[in-house]
Amino acid sequence: MPKYGLVEKFGEKPLVAIVVGSERDLEYAKKAAEVLKKLNIPYEIQILSAHRTPDLLDKYIRETDAKIFIAMAGLSAALPGYIAARTDKPVIGVPLAVSLMGLDALLSMVQMPRGVPVAVVGIDNPVNAALLACRILKLAGLVQECKLE
Repeated sequence: MPKYGLVEKFGEKPLVAIVVGSERDLEYAKKAAEVLKKLNIPYEIQILSAHRTPDLLDKYIRETDAKIFIAMAGLSAALPGYIAARTDKPVIGVPLAVSLMGLDALLSMVQMPRGVPVAVVGIDNPVNAALLACRILKLAGLVQECKLE
């Protein structure tokens, strides 16, 4: 498994880019991916760090065809805001409970400055992030259904 870069892909052209900053967070990315796969929504999972691989992350943000980003992070949780500052595509943040029960990450994500919007779901809740991504794609006419059986 690569330390940085593409980890998993479902479908030819991903509609959702799931981004985590380290391998430690992959278990959460895979939970979001599981929901997207059940809904037949193409996605890819990337390990790219705002701190350790900013050039690779910038290139990915510019070049991906994905319509929505799901960014998962703990601690200072810079990843969702970093992505939102560099794109006009929707960014959904998933705060992870790495320390302080995830409150540090949650507050980092919801306190984005004006002009850098990040939609934030509950702590350790990648399932809701995937469902929210589906609903946004449905509004855009890119998917038909967002209900899990």
